[in-house]
Amino acid sequence: MRKTICAILMGSCALAYANAQTLFPVTSPDGSISLVLKLKEKGLYYEVEKNGVKVLVESPVRLTIDESELCNSVDVLSSDTYKTDNTYPIRGSHSLAVDRSNGQIIKLRNSSLKTDFSLEARAYNDGVAFRMILPGKQGEIRTPDEHTLFTLPVGSTVWYHDMYCHYEGIHRRKDISEIMQGEWAAPPVTVQLPGESGYLCITESALMNYAGMSLQANGKNGFETKLGHAQPAGYPFAHDYSLAEARRLSKPAALAATIITPWRTIIIADNLNELVNSDLITNLALAPDKRLFPKGINTDWIKPGRSVWCWLDGGARTVEGMKEFSKLAGELGFEYNTVDAFWYRWTDEQLKELVDYSAQFGVKIWLWRHGRDMRDPKKRRELFERCHRLGVVGLKLDAFSHESKEFVDLYQSCLKEAAEYKLMLNIHGSNKPTGEVRTWPNEMSREGIRGLEYGKNQYEWSTHNTTLPFTRLVAGAGDYTPVIFGERRLETSWVHQLATALVFNSSVIFFGSHPKAMLDNPAVKLLKQIPATWDETVVLPSSRIGEVAAFARRSGKTWFLAVLNGQEECSLQFPLSFLGDGWYEGMVLNDRPSDAAAIKTERVFCRKSDALTGHMRTGGGYIVMFTPQE
Repeated sequence: MRKTICAILMGSCALAYANAQTLFPVTSPDGSISLVLKLKEKGLYYEVEKNGVKVLVESPVRLTIDESELCNSVDVLSSDTYKTDNTYPIRGSHSLAVDRSNGQIIKLRNSSLKTDFSLEARAYNDGVAFRMILPGKQGEIRTPDEHTLFTLPVGSTVWYHDMYCHYEGIHRRKDISEIMQGEWAAPPVTVQLPGESGYLCITESALMNYAGMSLQANGKNGFETKLGHAQPAGYPFAHDYSLAEARRLSKPAALAATIITPWRTIIIADNLNELVNSDLITNLALAPDKRLFPKGINTDWIKPGRSVWCWLDGGARTVEGMKEFSKLAGELGFEYNTVDAFWYRWTDEQLKELVDYSAQFGVKIWLWRHGRDMRDPKKRRELFERCHRLGVVGLKLDAFSHESKEFVDLYQSCLKEAAEYKLMLNIHGSNKPTGEVRTWPNEMSREGIRGLEYGKNQYEWSTHNTTLPFTRLVAGAGDYTPVIFGERRLETSWVHQLATALVFNSSVIFFGSHPKAMLDNPAVKLLKQIPATWDETVVLPSSRIGEVAAFARRSGKTWFLAVLNGQEECSLQFPLSFLGDGWYEGMVLNDRPSDAAAIKTERVFCRKSDALTGHMRTGGGYIVMFTPQE
């Protein structure tokens, strides 16, 4: 493995810009993508091109400090270039990430404010990113705010959801011209470029010591950066805290010493396969602290897996009831049992009794806890110590539904302190991921997604589910709570439900269904073998956002073909060219046309030169598990 060539300066030159308008472009290693930085009437602007075609139109970079505009009256002092070239293990769509980029740090001066700052930019083969760096002295307190624009080409199609359910909204599809001024958009925002010429995904990476970024439409084909304090106080936060608390957090946060913004990140892809497999977000995130994570994501106490959970589909909310859940989890071959809030009243002896009983079935315990209990550092550490002492391995922390700096800091504190006690975390009521799976490998999943907990409060699951893999889940793992065989699934079939557990990334999969319902299901053989992590992912060409999500995924030597179908009944042929050499036995799960609550199974033998046809009902699915024949 090659080590990162971090910030190795390739040269530094004083630049004369008396008449020049354009700064040096930053170009991807393969030469296809350029981030072009410009000075225009001493204001700072950027545009992005792929193969000479603009994919982001010229837009201003806007950062204010103490309400003074930093990116006007700008002079260029120098430019330093560098490269990154690194690979590292990762969890998500594949197991090895490639970090290869060309970077540039442009040192600037605001002549009016007499303030020096820098813009750092990188270009990768799968996108671009930039951030601002404002040096500061120890104890120096300043208040930043951002209004950078992302302006799309005319004719772009956008998938986005508003901020009023925080990060748990329903994605809408609109032409950029139809998105009215003032509309909110929760990143990641996915864009299909005009003429179906490729895709963008706009989000952020390395969010820490700063407020989170949302976007607001300007009515002129663009989105303006809005930080956490400016976001609407939606239902989740008002419900879990109060409007008074929301008002308190509606002021920009003051920061001490040097200010470094998160990376403003634009994934650029020719197709959906490239979009889903992008490493851009994790490449920009900090590498893990080796003192806490000596082997990164492979640190020995960090164990991906599958969990039962009694919240959605019933179960006795007692110690004995959870013992039964652990026993059933063991029968499924699942690694975990997640206990909901009713454990609050249990004694240490009762918790330890459950931990020890579960261990005989190879099952370990996670606990749910409300986020308000995490805001007190003393109570937080007491909880982490108690869990570690009693043998609990993970916590599902809920109600973090705000992107103010205060809550972003809380995320970071929870992840760091949990790691000190060797605890895994799943953060619910959350914002979007920004590369935490790399920086904090003990974050196994996070919500920030409209999942099955909404049940009947959903207009149609099938459109939503065929949109998520190409929108929210591009940013990272999503705890959707997949797989329900009862009425919560609405118009979706059993096969569709099972396919969500294969298509949606989550390093611990928290299944919604009662474990007995899974054991009694005709797909139990598949359920017992569903992996929580993937070595390789191929998004098949038949995929269309909001209509079909067709994924081929490999874990070890076993391949899975998992297809989610939308609102139109269809038959699709799937070439098996992703398979390795030799013969495979395929276990096929298909919809029964007459009954969504049924599964048609068959056995096939095939090679990579073959193709299979899936017949899918409205809201249906198609699954094949391919086992190599020795």
